[in-house]
Amino acid sequence: MKPLSTRFAGTRLYCDLPLSPGSEIALPEYAARHAVTVLRLQVGDTVHLFNGGGGEYRASLVAVNKREARVRLAGFLAAERESPVDITLALGISAGERMDYSLQKATELGVTAIQPLATERSVVKLAGERADKRLQHWQHVVIAACEQCGRNRVPAVAPVQKFYAYLAAPDRNKRLLLLSPGASTSLKRVAPAASAVLLIGAEGGLAPAEYEAALAGGFEPVSLGPRILRTETAPVAALAVLQALWGDL
Repeated sequence: MKPLSTRFAGTRLYCDLPLSPGSEIALPEYAARHAVTVLRLQVGDTVHLFNGGGGEYRASLVAVNKREARVRLAGFLAAERESPVDITLALGISAGERMDYSLQKATELGVTAIQPLATERSVVKLAGERADKRLQHWQHVVIAACEQCGRNRVPAVAPVQKFYAYLAAPDRNKRLLLLSPGASTSLKRVAPAASAVLLIGAEGGLAPAEYEAALAGGFEPVSLGPRILRTETAPVAALAVLQALWGDL
């Protein structure tokens, strides 16, 4: 039998179920709808499934109807496409598509985890059921990005935290970086680290008191040059720099 390529090809679907070669399963509603309604796949078509536990499975559609899509799993590919550097993105909540774009691109660029933050200048205010629904939406954005970019491990999107509550317990085992247009140190000059937290404000950046609190909490300010980037552009640029210098770009 010809070994599976370490590169992925064709349709990839996230399937939050136990997976094993030779088994036959019904795809979860989200994956089935995407496969049948959006992609219009038919019996006999091949897909690649992953459940976030690492690796992926080649599978073939064996039944498709209005109610479900069933697949039979074949070979397992022990492929890992994760970055060697562990980066948590702590991001001030921005409005609508800006936040979605940031999470999508951060996932494509290999971020390990995402912590949405309610900051003073966050336009969107989330709490209760509304926060739960938005969190679920963001996780779907991240899953879709993994399907597209080939990642087999899904970055966790943590529940929304208030800014000062988050600062009360930062991960001291990681390099704490605060993206700031006025910083004297360029991000590209920062010594490499195996893991880091990248803190970025929402529209308008962090409020002065938040900025000072971040510094007091151990975050070191770094810049991306003389131009001020939008809140949805900054994570993409910063993560690209970190992956190029420390990771696998």
